Amino acid sequence: MTMAGTVIALALATPLLVIFSPVLVPAAISMCLLLTGFAASGGFGVAAVTVFSWMYRYLTGKQPPGSEQLDQARMKLGMKAREMKDKAEQQFGQHQTGSQAS
Repeated sequence: MTMAGTVIALALATPLLVIFSPVLVPAAISMCLLLTGFAASGGFGVAAVTVFSWMYRYLTGKQPPGSEQLDQARMKLGMKAREMKDKAEQQFGQHQTGSQAS
């Protein structure tokens, strides 16, 4: 009985689906894109709130998760910048004294 009902419903619905498919297919694609866009914008909003919350906690000194790694990276970057600055000063100083001697 279920199979007979399914066959009859399919026989009645198929011509309607064929007739209206030029409208239904683009409408279905548009709805999928619209829902995907809303889901993505909601996800981006949640991510932004999370980032701003983390930044607020970090700037107020509450030590959020990962702040130690950020501090270590900042220290390494500062040390490397100082090393490069000292090296550049040495090279520039040697180059400058060499050109003055000529």
